Amino acid sequence: MNTAQSNAAGDRRERRFTLKLLTQIGIIFGICWISTCIERVLPFTLPASIIGMLLLLALLLARVIKTEHIREKSDYLLGNLPFFFIPASVSIINYADVLRENLLALVVVCAVSLIATFAATVGAVRLTCRLLERGKRR
Repeated sequence: MNTAQSNAAGDRRERRFTLKLLTQIGIIFGICWISTCIERVLPFTLPASIIGMLLLLALLLARVIKTEHIREKSDYLLGNLPFFFIPASVSIINYADVLRENLLALVVVCAVSLIATFAATVGAVRLTCRLLERGKRR
């Protein structure tokens, strides 16, 4: 293969990869847009982000969307997830006086929610292990 053919093959691969990423972005943002539209017409309050996650789960379970359709973009978003929390964390400084006034209540709420999360996780893991064991026996 000469240099011109090698460059052409590389360009095709790059274009294919770019098109794949744009498709993945389109799928993810399309689901976000649809969930926002659904949120507006619902007679009760449910955040669009929750609707979007449920919609994505339903599409994945129904095999309308395969994980390969969104893998690279979702891995990228998950890898950069901490950056989405920085603005919210920095804005807490504006409420330092409120935090100081309610420090004990906040610590209690955090401790109780931490214990509840641990307990729920332990329960979920135990249930999953039991179900897997039961499935192996059959």
